Amino acid sequence: MFKGLKDKFKYKSGVKFLKQEMKTPLEPANRSHGITSIGIIVDLDKFEKAESFYELQDEYKLRPNAVKIIGYKNYYDKNSPYATPIFSDKDLGWNGQIENSYALEFLGREYDLLINYYKEDNLLMKIMSIKAKARFRVGFAELDSFFNDLILDIPLNDFKTFKQELKKYLGVLDEITR
Repeated sequence: MFKGLKDKFKYKSGVKFLKQEMKTPLEPANRSHGITSIGIIVDLDKFEKAESFYELQDEYKLRPNAVKIIGYKNYYDKNSPYATPIFSDKDLGWNGQIENSYALEFLGREYDLLINYYKEDNLLMKIMSIKAKARFRVGFAELDSFFNDLILDIPLNDFKTFKQELKKYLGVLDEITR
């Protein structure tokens, strides 16, 4: 019982942190024009093919390790091997702090492009999105527009269309050469 009560209070403190952070505009990363690094927060419970994002590396002619992916799972077994670094609700600490080494490593970098590849209203994924340092953010229509600069209305499992639309709009915004 105590653990459940403790988790409930952590969740409430996380919601309070998120609301407080949403009162101020997101501070963009201090990076130059163009796409040289991409960070992706993906909901692995709804989209299991996270390795598909590595196609963006070839698509935008990026150097190796330019694409960093972190996946969210509602529950995961620490002893099971995952191809993608994972975080979950149990990694939420007090006052919106993240207690996961993979997530902290992901948040320690700056990105030209952050892709919020999730549609579910999830506290931890939103906190990760707010804490990530990125110059430009892309996501889906189901999320609050606060989290994304470019909003695409595409089914989550239609990665091919997402990739095409992303490339089209990044070209229009003169972030990449088409």
